[in-house]
Formats: sequence, C-alpha cells, structure tokens
Amino acid sequence: MRTLLVIAPNNNLAAAIRVALDSASYRIVEHAGLGEDELRLLAPSIDACVLDAELTSIDAIRTVEKFRRALPHTPMVLYASETQGGWEEDAYVLGVRHVLKKPIRARLLQSVLDRLLDEKQAAEAPQVDRPKLAMEPRRMAEQSAMPGRMLELLRNCSSILCHSLSAEPLLKEFLQLLREILGVNRAAIFLRQSPRAANSPDTGATVRLASACAIGISSGLLNRAELSLDTGIGGNIFRTGRVLRRESEDAAQDAQIRREFDLIGARVAIPILDRESLVGVALFDQRVTGEAMGNEELTLIFHLLEQLGLAIRNIWWHDQVSARHEMMFDILRNIRTACVVVGREMNILHANDVARTYFPRTNRATDGFDFNDLPQEIASKVYESLKTGKAIADFKFRPAEGARHFLVSITPFRKENSAAPTAALVAVEDCTAADRIHQLEIETANLRLVQQMAERLAHEIGNAVVPISTHQQLLRERVNDPEFQQSLAVAMQDGVKRVSRLVDQMRFLARDRVGKVESVAIKQLIEEAFREARAHHPSTSVLLQYESLGEPLSIAGDRQGLQHAFAEIILNALQANASPCQVQVRTRSETDSSGSRWARIEVQDNGTGFSAEAADKASEPFFTTRKVGLGLGLAVTNKIIQTHSGRMEIPASQDGSPGIVRISLPLEQGPASGVKPAAN
Repeated sequence: MRTLLVIAPNNNLAAAIRVALDSASYRIVEHAGLGEDELRLLAPSIDACVLDAELTSIDAIRTVEKFRRALPHTPMVLYASETQGGWEEDAYVLGVRHVLKKPIRARLLQSVLDRLLDEKQAAEAPQVDRPKLAMEPRRMAEQSAMPGRMLELLRNCSSILCHSLSAEPLLKEFLQLLREILGVNRAAIFLRQSPRAANSPDTGATVRLASACAIGISSGLLNRAELSLDTGIGGNIFRTGRVLRRESEDAAQDAQIRREFDLIGARVAIPILDRESLVGVALFDQRVTGEAMGNEELTLIFHLLEQLGLAIRNIWWHDQVSARHEMMFDILRNIRTACVVVGREMNILHANDVARTYFPRTNRATDGFDFNDLPQEIASKVYESLKTGKAIADFKFRPAEGARHFLVSITPFRKENSAAPTAALVAVEDCTAADRIHQLEIETANLRLVQQMAERLAHEIGNAVVPISTHQQLLRERVNDPEFQQSLAVAMQDGVKRVSRLVDQMRFLARDRVGKVESVAIKQLIEEAFREARAHHPSTSVLLQYESLGEPLSIAGDRQGLQHAFAEIILNALQANASPCQVQVRTRSETDSSGSRWARIEVQDNGTGFSAEAADKASEPFFTTRKVGLGLGLAVTNKIIQTHSGRMEIPASQDGSPGIVRISLPLEQGPASGVKPAAN
C-alpha cells in the first residue's frame, strides 16, 4: 500500500481523494499542523504529496518552498482552482511535478500518481553489481570468530552519546560502563566549577573540586568530600598532570593524599583533561576481585577520560549558551517594545508578547505568529532589508484603525563573512504617549514665549506711550506754550521711533523668506544702516570707520531687510561703546573650497566686548544685558541673515577686547546666478 500525504487548509480535498482512489492501494494521510522537523521524520514513509494552494500570490510559493524543504525527494502534485501571473511556472521551478485544476478527476489523478510512483520506484531500485568472488575460507573463519563482546561494548559506548548535553547522566553512564568492562569496585568523579557559575560570591570555589558522580560510595560521604587544587590529590594532579597511585612515593610523602584516598576508598586517581586544562579528577578502587588495574588499563582509562573531559567542556559551553539564550528570551519577552525576528525565508524566528498585542490576529485561531501578521507597510520594508542587506531608516507607522502610532526600526543580521543577511530584527515602539508629551511641551513652550513676548511688548510700548500720555494730560492747559509744544513734539517723535522700530522687528522676525530682491552695494548699505542706527541713539559724537580694501562689493537681497539687520548690529555696537562712540566696519571677499564667493563683513565697537554667555545667547529672542529694550535686535538680524542664505558669528571677547559681530553673505554672481535685480 502506498502512502499519500494531503496538505490542505480543510479536509475537503482529502475526502475527495479518498473517493477517487482505491483504498486498498492508497493510504491517505492528512497534514494536521505538522512542522518541518516532523515532516522530515515522516518523509521516508511518504510516497507522494498532494498540496492544495491557490497560485494567485506569493503565499502559495512560500508554502511550496516550506514543504519542499521538508520533503525534498517526495513527488509533489499541486491542486489549484485558479492561477495568476507566473506563479505556476515558479511552482514547477520549485519541483512540483504536476499542477492540476480543481475539481478532482479520478482517472487523471490515478494516472498521474501511478506514473510518478513508478518513476520513483525505478529510481530507488538498487543497482545490480557483478557477483563478487567468494571469500576465502580462512578469512570467513576469522570474521565469524570475532567476539560479539566487542560489538556489545561499542553499542554501550555509543549509548553515552544520548546524554551529551547533561553532565550527571553522562558521568553515571560512563562509570557504569567502566564498571561493566573492568569490574571496578568503587569510582568517583570530582569536577571543577562550571563557568556558568563562575561568578559565585565564594571566591574559593574556583580552586576546589566538588563531587559530581560516584558508584559504590555513599552519598553522605560524597556530600562532605571535596578536593583542592592546592593540596592533596587535586593539588598533586593539577601540578603533575599524571596518574597518582595510593602506593606511590608522592602519596607516601603527603599525609593529606593518603587521608583522602582512605576517606573515599580509592587506590588510584586519574586526571580528567580537555586537552587544554584540568577539568576534574576520577578516583577508582581495585577490581571487585581484589586485583589492581594494570598500566595499560589505566592508560586506556586516561584517554577515555580525556574524551569525557571534552564532552564536559562542551556541556559547560552549552549551559552558557542556554543561559544567555534564556536571558535574551526573558529580555525580549518582558521588554515593552515589540520585537520580531524574521528569518531569511520570511519565517518568524521570535515574536514577543508585545508584538502579538500590537498586531493581533483577525482570521486565525492559532497562537502562532507568522509573517502575514505584520502590517503591509512594515512587511514590505522587512522584505526589502532582507533582500538588499541594507538597514532601513527608522520610520513612523500609523495603523488605519486606532489612534496609536509607532516608531519602527528594522536591523538586518549578518554572520561573519556573509554578504546576505540571515535575519532581521523588527523593533516597534508605541510612541503615542511620547509624541503627545512632546506636543504638549511644544505648546507649553509656545505659551511661555507668548507670555514673555506679551510682557516685554507691554513694557516697551508702555515706555513709549508714557511721555505722550503725560503731555496729553497737560495739552488743554498749555496748548499755547511754545516750550510745551516743543516738548510734545520731541515726546511724540521718540515714541513713534520706538514703536516703529518695534513693529519692524516683529515684522522681520515673522518673515520666513526674502522680500523684494535687488542688487545692493555693501558700502551704501552700511552707510544707510548707520544713519538709521544713529536715529535711535542719543549720542551726538558718533564715528563710523569703513574699510573695504578698495574692492566694491554687491549682494542680491531685500534692501530694506538687510538695512534693518545692519542697523541693529551698529546700534548694538553704539550702545556698547564708551564715549566717544566709534564703530569700525571691515568688508572683504572670500572664495570657499566649492568655488562660491562670499562677502565677509565685520562690525567692531570700542566697548568691553561679549562675555561667553552673551556670545552664546545674543541671537536668542528677548536676551539682553541692558535694563531697557526687548532684546530682539540681534535675533532679528540673525533671522534676516539666515533668510539670505548667510550666517552670523559672535565670538566671545578675551581680556576685555572689543566686541565683534561677523556676517557672511553670498556675493552677487551676476545674471548667471539666477538672482535678478527687482524691477523699479
């Protein structure tokens, strides 16, 4: 009878195949959620496989790949209601022998299966070799005389391998085998501490050998017995690395060695090595017949213990890896970020509980997590990262339903000297609360800024209005007084100047682009800015010193805005100057590494300069070291310079040197630059 494996999302296909095929010739086995490992175990008993998959998407091809890996040599037939695109060709490339259309036709299926299974049977038939010559009678006699004892011992030795990941059963099986082979009366094994527990607070544990396994010795005695790597049996073997007998000269000269031999009831101690270091010590008594073991037997036991030492070291390494794996699993399981590890074949290697919460299932009742559970936007980027090997920049993901949004990070994993990534880590963090807090912080900062601006504006406008209000109260009484009229004119003029400057500052501070663009000569711009600054400064002795190295420079920009910017710089220099007020302006042109030409403008006063704090905060709104004013002058200047693709630098003064403000603006390049002067 031939066995046919049917893989389908429901039992309809299996029921139809049972009706179509002869039950005496075929046994139908349905796939019930078996994994790849279980399918590999069943592969020798499966003659053919029938797969139900709709060839309309990549999911069907992934399913074929999965079962082809588990059943690489099993003939596969695929049933599909419909096909789309080139998926049918991909199925044939992956090893599908036939793609049949539903519904099932009994004669066609019977013919396809008979042909496939006959071909498989012919391929698996043994090749007939030419007859061998008869063996010589003497050789046959020697082989028949081989003792079955050796085969039995070989079988017993191989049984130890089933305990290759657990030290205690491995040691017990090994001692039982030695007892069976050599007839040892008593035996005990003492081992060093496992590296997994090397961080024990008891520092002396690293120089002691504790009992790990024994036969023929009471457990109460072993619990109290312990060897040291400094003295006694352990110390002697640690220093020499040789077999130690109870009757040896070393034992005769060391009372502790004799006492430990007598306590355990042993006659010989053999080191357990891993070809690099001492792992432990094995102690053996005489045979049950009272005979001592010979040197050849002890040498054989030494080599067997060396292999045992390698196995113990591997067990220790496995314990360390397991401990780290458990630790990483606990971290990933309890972390508040969703973590999903996707394999090269788009299979899910790990998904913690948070990931299942963020991306719940909707159509499947099982608890597994697969690649299709990831949202399409995230899944496509994971696929891109695994195929290209490039890391994906962090991005925000907002589900179509729900108010939450997430920050997604995708990192590919590569093994050493591997071009393609083996897996990718998808970390998804719910940033809804963090973004909400950030938005609230921005709104709070804006409210504080509005509050600070309102306080400063009210104070500045109040200072400008108070003289006008005072004169308004005296207007009826002294309207015809010439002195009063002159005082009123001065008060109104000063108030209008202060309010007009304040309005200009707010207007330029709110502007994010350059206004009317025209060609502006820097020398003329500095002179106009100087006259504007003098209008807001009460001193009458003011001197402007302009140095241009004889080079006329022009820039393209908003004349009004640039004039206001330089006026604020010059006014700041005048306010910082000692009497008499003197402002030096130096201009020159420079060409940077990219070939762009810049105008470097340096404004210097004769005051005490900027402190480190003032130089760092001078361009911030509302920062001022004076008792009057809003502190917007240099902030407005910085905004205007930046909108003209320039920059402002304010270095801190050293040892009371004068204050300097440096401005860099791109020079006008002519018509080729694309900046055209504005029409009149």
